[in-house]
Amino acid sequence: RAMSRADFEADRFRIIVRNWPDGAPRVVADAWDRSPNELVWSADSRTLYATAPNVGQQSLFAIDVASGVVKTVVNEGHLASPQVAGQQLLFLLDHLKSPAEVHVVGKDGGAPTAITSINAARVAAVKMGDAEQFSFAGWNNEKVYGWVVKPVDFVAGRKYPVAFLIHGGPQGSFSNNFHYRWNPQTYAAAGYAVVMIDFHGSVGYGQAFTDAIRNDWGGKPYEDLMKGLDHALAAHPWMDGTKVAALGASYGGFMINWIA
Repeated sequence: RAMSRADFEADRFRIIVRNWPDGAPRVVADAWDRSPNELVWSADSRTLYATAPNVGQQSLFAIDVASGVVKTVVNEGHLASPQVAGQQLLFLLDHLKSPAEVHVVGKDGGAPTAITSINAARVAAVKMGDAEQFSFAGWNNEKVYGWVVKPVDFVAGRKYPVAFLIHGGPQGSFSNNFHYRWNPQTYAAAGYAVVMIDFHGSVGYGQAFTDAIRNDWGGKPYEDLMKGLDHALAAHPWMDGTKVAALGASYGGFMINWIA
């Protein structure tokens, strides 16, 4: 993987291949506007399997090395550590209601199958809030995505306070991920509705979207956050707009100060 712009930590990673030891480097799938995290070769070296942030998920992709054609193998969830296991792919999969378990799927995709249940007893012993992804018109009327997590033991007709989580990075994402520092289920369990916005600057929506935060930390992202919160409150009348707390660290902490 290689970035092309010097002195910029959040450029898109491109996949580079070369014949060893003295072949010329070649970019694979240069038109694919995602930034891969992990790469693993197929047994015949014709395909690269890659995980990458992707519209509020971290999906698994298959990339034809010769043509650069990219296919989605598994879209939903937060996938990591892919490995080839015969005719199947093995990987970790977590999401907003479960920590990671090992899953398998056929090389052509389909519904993943869990082959471990390490956390099953712990997950069964706790309650979690239901999550849903949404989109709205953010800065410049561009589409921006976010997540809402309902409070545990949600009761229709009741009003709930809101925990407004703002991610760091700033080039990051509060995605469909069982986060081990900022887990929205912590707040859902305490009786809060949780709202999370992937504002301009977030990853998984194309490099231009990520670049939009450069030299504008308090502009487009702030507008996205305010519009996203307004959208969530309007779409969910059970949220109490008079009781909203914003929380964040790193860039999220910067934004808390900016809002204040």
